[in-house]
Amino acid sequence: MITNFISGLQEFHFLQNALITSVVIGIIAGTIGSFIILRGMSLMGDAISHAVLPGVAISFMFGIHPLIGAAIFGIVASFLITLIRQNSVIKSDTAIGITFSTFLALGVILIALVPTTTNLFHILFGNVLAVQDQDMYLTIGVSVVVLILVGLFFKELLLTSFDPTMAKALGMRVNAYHYLLMAMLTLVSVVSMQSVGTILIVSLLVTPAATAYLFCNKLKSMIIVSATLGGVTSVLGLFIGYNLNIAVGSCIVIVGAIIFAISFIFSPKQTLIHRRRLSNETEIDS
Repeated sequence: MITNFISGLQEFHFLQNALITSVVIGIIAGTIGSFIILRGMSLMGDAISHAVLPGVAISFMFGIHPLIGAAIFGIVASFLITLIRQNSVIKSDTAIGITFSTFLALGVILIALVPTTTNLFHILFGNVLAVQDQDMYLTIGVSVVVLILVGLFFKELLLTSFDPTMAKALGMRVNAYHYLLMAMLTLVSVVSMQSVGTILIVSLLVTPAATAYLFCNKLKSMIIVSATLGGVTSVLGLFIGYNLNIAVGSCIVIVGAIIFAISFIFSPKQTLIHRRRLSNETEIDS
């Protein structure tokens, strides 16, 4: 299988594009996912990834690049969710549920009405093997912009993630950094559509970051581990999907889940083995 994959990389341009795109998406999703996990906003990532679907459909209507429409609708969805949460008695999970289900339903209806050769299945579940050169370059460009923004505003994002009350007391514009993070999350969700589709994007955002959280106590190390896991997961998923001729996006998700399951067992923070060993040591001491 390894020989087949390497020879495929040497021979097929589409496989080279798929490898580069999936690795870049894995790295950037792991980076943004770390902030999403720390803020307890996993559902927000899910909501935005679903909310971009109407934007894709409308982009087809007007003949523009689908990533443009998807980005606009993703930002609108994050704005609406935050607006409802901050200006009503409605809780965050309820606002997210209402918004993402409405946008998803609207997207499915619009996709059915738009005369396009693009398969809805590919939008929902992705097809990284069909990524063109321009899409790959766009993904790399968006990822570089997001990484630069994270580097520039790392301290602010760190403080507003861990203690928004203190950040507000220090004069930081907490809402501004919240919307900055939502904008970056939207961009990552939009470019990730090509790899795993709108349905499974949340797994790329959450699973590598959650795995890293089991081992790391500092945000910087968590981001590095999460981004690395995201890249490795994407490569392994592409490797399995290509060799077995099955959906690559689903393979990436399953590989990420397996890595998380193994980490859950052996993590020093969570581990069942660690707890059992502590229990045994306590019994011996007593």
